[in-house]
Amino acid sequence: MTAGPAHGIDASATPAAADGVDARSRVGPNAVIQLGHALRAQHGKALAIQVYEAAGLRGWLDQPPEDMVDERAVDQLFHALRGRLAAEEAAAVAAEAGARTAEYLLANRIPRPAHGMLRLLPQPLSARLLLRAIGANAWTFTGSGIFRARPGSPHRVEIVSNPIAIPGCVWHVAVFETLFRALVAPHARVRHDSCCLDGAPACLFEIDPHGGYEGRGGLEIPRTARAAVSKAVGG
Repeated sequence: MTAGPAHGIDASATPAAADGVDARSRVGPNAVIQLGHALRAQHGKALAIQVYEAAGLRGWLDQPPEDMVDERAVDQLFHALRGRLAAEEAAAVAAEAGARTAEYLLANRIPRPAHGMLRLLPQPLSARLLLRAIGANAWTFTGSGIFRARPGSPHRVEIVSNPIAIPGCVWHVAVFETLFRALVAPHARVRHDSCCLDGAPACLFEIDPHGGYEGRGGLEIPRTARAAVSKAVGG
């Protein structure tokens, strides 16, 4: 991880893949795994099979990958999801998958003592530390993109050339929001201000620990998707 004065934390550096393939074109398997769980939870296994088959990834539904996967496969899967469901339904599934991914990270990648420490620290400091931790592992979800975070008021995150962008980027919004609510501020809200899908150079996210974004423009998790996130995390 390197730092640049113009953009704050920059975690664009990635390790090389074991087979010699550039790891920057890969992302972690959780996007695939948790999308399968969310699809089955909301629409049943039959629909999940249809989506994974449409993406050419049928085998991954029953035998999820354990290693890093090609970012193009995840993009295909999100595209197939939008092709089989109405926009709000697809957003709800993607949001639940994002929340489930964050819950996995909380349970398996962030040590329990760190949970308590972050909750006890002043919010600006805990947010800065959480963003640094996200940045240190950003290569697992940015793939060939570039992750940058700028702590502040609000906190800002950008993913340049986001390879797995979807309308509203609700998967990313749910990941960031679930992590911030668990470790920094229980009412945190994330707003998605611009998207690579619309021709922007980067997907931009603003994080308000005080939850003050409702009704102020930008893109947020749709209500149906937010309900799915609450259900997924037991909120």
